Amino acid sequence: MTSLNATSDIVTSIEADALILGVDAEGTILAHPQLPTEAVAPLQAAAELLDVKGACCSTTVLPGSGTSARRVVLVGVGDGSARSLREAAGTAARCCGTDPDTVVVAIPAADDDGYAAIAEGAVLGAYTFRDYKTDAEPAEGEEPWAGTDWLVAGASDAAIDRASILVAAIAGVRDLVNTPPRDMYPGAVAAIAQELGSKVGVDVQVWEPEQLAKEGFGGILGVGMGSSRLPRLVRVEWKPADSKGHVALVGKGITFDTGGISLKPPKGMETMKSDMSGSAVVLHATLAAARAQLPVTVTAWLCLAENMPSGTAQRPSDVIKIYGGRTVEVMNTDAEGRLVMADGLAKAIEEKPDMVLDVATLTGAQGVALGSRTSGVMGDEAIRTAVVEAAERAGEDFWPMPLPGHLRKALDSQVADLKNIGDPMGGMLSAGLFLKEFVGDTPWAHLDIARPAFNEDAPWGWTTKGATGHSVRTLLELFTAHAQA
Repeated sequence: MTSLNATSDIVTSIEADALILGVDAEGTILAHPQLPTEAVAPLQAAAELLDVKGACCSTTVLPGSGTSARRVVLVGVGDGSARSLREAAGTAARCCGTDPDTVVVAIPAADDDGYAAIAEGAVLGAYTFRDYKTDAEPAEGEEPWAGTDWLVAGASDAAIDRASILVAAIAGVRDLVNTPPRDMYPGAVAAIAQELGSKVGVDVQVWEPEQLAKEGFGGILGVGMGSSRLPRLVRVEWKPADSKGHVALVGKGITFDTGGISLKPPKGMETMKSDMSGSAVVLHATLAAARAQLPVTVTAWLCLAENMPSGTAQRPSDVIKIYGGRTVEVMNTDAEGRLVMADGLAKAIEEKPDMVLDVATLTGAQGVALGSRTSGVMGDEAIRTAVVEAAERAGEDFWPMPLPGHLRKALDSQVADLKNIGDPMGGMLSAGLFLKEFVGDTPWAHLDIARPAFNEDAPWGWTTKGATGHSVRTLLELFTAHAQA
């Protein structure tokens, strides 16, 4: 099992598969209290022969001569900010060989924030999902691969503890989302939430299909009725005795999205196991709040369904009744996320939280507008601003987006209270306007993480290919700020 620890040893004396060192923009190896000066000279000479320059996240691998490591990885640390250090460590971690047993990271940082960022970046940058790889299974008589022991030189116990909580949360999101949809369906997610919740002392409640029908959760039921694997609603709550506020989270949990009767083209389905990212994020953010013992109540609502085409699937022009009684004409069954989220939002605000945030891979329009690394955030100005500021501190990218009033009229239906799609121009914004209809007077923000939640391109920084865990860091930063406020 992968482990993360601090070390106070001289780093060149530790037997390791790799030793990671930082370099500045000129390619000069950065001094570290645990890195002997005499060991630097031959490494620096080799770096100069190779004309190493230290652009942020550029890497060079050298033999570990003069150290007890098999190799030395030099990485540019950019401006030395926590964000740059996190990305540099993540990039360097992928240069440490296949299945390393021990890696030592000796990049200097100014404070605990920097060392925590280095630790997070290293472990998350090396993350791999291998549950379905036959070559990852040990042969008879062989020991299974046990993971890497990551040793961060100079880090305090507090920095390691903080990093460990974030790593567990983000890796947990990645594991859930990367799991094939055959094995990750609404009932499976609910069972996992119950298992994980019992380990960290959070309360977990599950609404089975019969209870969803009895209580009128028409959005979740409507989306999930085409699948043989029926939907669930899950409530996860961390409520400490010293709570200083209450944040509600609602996560989109479409465990696979075919588009339903409004079927997606085949290429569009290839990454649709990622459509449950919002629910994975709010689950693990809540578990992380519990592990960190944050003095704020966090209630997460996981809106879980599998959107499939079948003889029982909802049809375009069907009218469904959302929890609380409002009716929606379903014009496109591939605009399903907002339907399950409407149920979750309407239920979440009954508990009168200080704010409600919904997290969803909601629209393709998000990626068109903001690209694959920046999420959109809409909603009440104060909450929207708080999310953007938390994201900046956390080292994630969110951009504030408007909710123009003139787009609202296109959501009017002739036969119901609302339609589930509006003007195709500004699709991210009209989806936000739809969700706004279900939050009442509760301060609210909508986080559309459609493209940043799943990286289809090459790894970069601490972000690997596949599920990313994007927005977990921002939510934890927001919880902390809310408790302090």
